[in-house]
Amino acid sequence: MIHKIIILVVAVLLATEVQSRDIVSIIGVGDIMLGTNYPSKRYLPPNQGRDLMKDVEDILNNADVTFGNLEGTILDTKGSARKNCKKCYSFRMPEYLADNLVMAGFDVLSIANNHIMDFDKKGVDNTLRVLNDKWIYAAGVESQKSVTFTKGGVNYGFAAFAPNIGTVQITDITGASEIVRELAQTSDIVIVSFHGGAEGRANQHVKNKTEYFYGENRGNVYQFAHRVIDAGADIVFGHGPHVTRAVEVYNNRFIAYSLGNFCTYGRFNLEGATGIAPIIKVNVTRSGSFVDAEITPIKQRYWKGVFYDRKKKAITKVRELTEADGFLHNITIDSDGFINKL
Repeated sequence: MIHKIIILVVAVLLATEVQSRDIVSIIGVGDIMLGTNYPSKRYLPPNQGRDLMKDVEDILNNADVTFGNLEGTILDTKGSARKNCKKCYSFRMPEYLADNLVMAGFDVLSIANNHIMDFDKKGVDNTLRVLNDKWIYAAGVESQKSVTFTKGGVNYGFAAFAPNIGTVQITDITGASEIVRELAQTSDIVIVSFHGGAEGRANQHVKNKTEYFYGENRGNVYQFAHRVIDAGADIVFGHGPHVTRAVEVYNNRFIAYSLGNFCTYGRFNLEGATGIAPIIKVNVTRSGSFVDAEITPIKQRYWKGVFYDRKKKAITKVRELTEADGFLHNITIDSDGFINKL
């Protein structure tokens, strides 16, 4: 009798282990700019940036895959800043700062945004070289449209899109769908990132229409997200507006329409809505179906870094926007940030 009980307990434990392996966790965060030596070294963080994400490192490392948007180039001192752009900011992160991305557990980054070309092709090439040397995957530019990788026995495909010169275009939804469709043929889970939508506190809502900002076509992010899921994407992480936006579960696949500013040192406006953001941990099956998700609310302190927000403002904001934009019809978001299917 005791022997049978032992066999039953072992069988249950093995079944639980197999079941747990069948759930894959993927963390997404928004914009990352760890400090820039352009136009002055005074915009670089102290202690080589080691304190910037220290408060949330354990959270970021607690997933099978961790993603973010690298807002700028990794380059020491060479390269020419963009010309004829008096009001533009240009971001040039010294190579040593990339070690902080490794410590924080980042596996894959989007470089599809309006700052990857800040120092022309030299900046793009060096950014890819440094990330590759540190075993961080990246995509979103013409020379690296997508990437595939394997971790923990799971095959991932990743592609990133933006409306900016040198990036894979968010406005070419047909082309984006084809890239995703090809990734889906060989990947268990396909992650898509987009940098799109109008910026700022006045543009926190998701609109099913093309958004313009400073006269630039920033894409129809609603249509884009739905179409790439139709093509085979399993998770869509958005960024670009510098504020938090709603989340959605569409066809049992997860969408975050904007993850806001995550770690943006020195050169970003962090007042009000631009200074809070979610870390979102999404649990999916090995085939990419949404299981549940959890929001960790963070805030940034100017010239300091990222900190857990005990007031949980990002959770409140995500829930308010998700309800207002009509995406709470098939999910719930509770006060602790847990997102579940109805």
